[in-house]
Amino acid sequence: MNKKITKINSNRVALFEGDEIRRVQVGNEWYFSVEDVVKALTDSVDTKQYIKKLRKRDEELHSNWGTICTLLPLMAKDGKKRNITCSDTQGLFRIIQSIPSKKAEPFKIWLAKVGKERLDEIEQPAIAIERAKGYYATKGYSPEWIQTRTASIDARISFTDKLKDSGIEKGFEYAILTNEMYQSWSGFNANEYKNFKGLGSKESLRDNMTPMELATTIFSETAAKELLKQSGAKGFKETKTQIHIAGTITKEALEKIEKETGKKVVTHKNMKELNSAETQRKIAQDNTLSKD
Repeated sequence: MNKKITKINSNRVALFEGDEIRRVQVGNEWYFSVEDVVKALTDSVDTKQYIKKLRKRDEELHSNWGTICTLLPLMAKDGKKRNITCSDTQGLFRIIQSIPSKKAEPFKIWLAKVGKERLDEIEQPAIAIERAKGYYATKGYSPEWIQTRTASIDARISFTDKLKDSGIEKGFEYAILTNEMYQSWSGFNANEYKNFKGLGSKESLRDNMTPMELATTIFSETAAKELLKQSGAKGFKETKTQIHIAGTITKEALEKIEKETGKKVVTHKNMKELNSAETQRKIAQDNTLSKD
């Protein structure tokens, strides 16, 4: 795995049915000892030999081993740190697919289920939205928040479709234009907004927005889409100009709302506060009432 290691945060041990799985956090990503995982799933006496045979049986896995795995410092059996073969969650799932073990079957079944769900969502995007609502409800978000969040997903898809029509390339250009949108009405780009909310780089900004912040984002993206359509903007420069105009209009509306309510729209609140004990109690009470 050609991965530049920027920062190793900590070494910890995870447990799988009583077996210790060594792991190390690199940035915001966890990497696990491949040997420990294979041992836990196979009860192999000689795990290293098992892995060699596994790679020999699966030529494709063997050829991609350097991409899937990387050496990271973990505590060895002698109590000293050694470079141990590790992999992230995605890589581990690929390795587990090649393990003929009853213990590995639950992982394989789960992967098959996820794959089927993904194909269903491609055929019927509405399924993905309904499934997302269920996930958010399980996490404890309020019905109001879930409704606004799913509306924001629709707005985002419509907005990015329009960007594509305007000749914008996915990836870098999308990121710059998204930053332009946020910056023009909130004063923050996406990373600064996350920092303001105390989020990590891989945490979802929109999953940590309040309903009002989500509604503001919806308005900004919808306004941008309409301006792009009306102006016939093509290419990065023209598109960025229209998005900035939409953001400026959004900021003006935001300032009027803040003046009338006396409350800031952009806040420090994140998922922990949105999913507070008070929110959980209210959801529990609502569920109880609905069953009566």
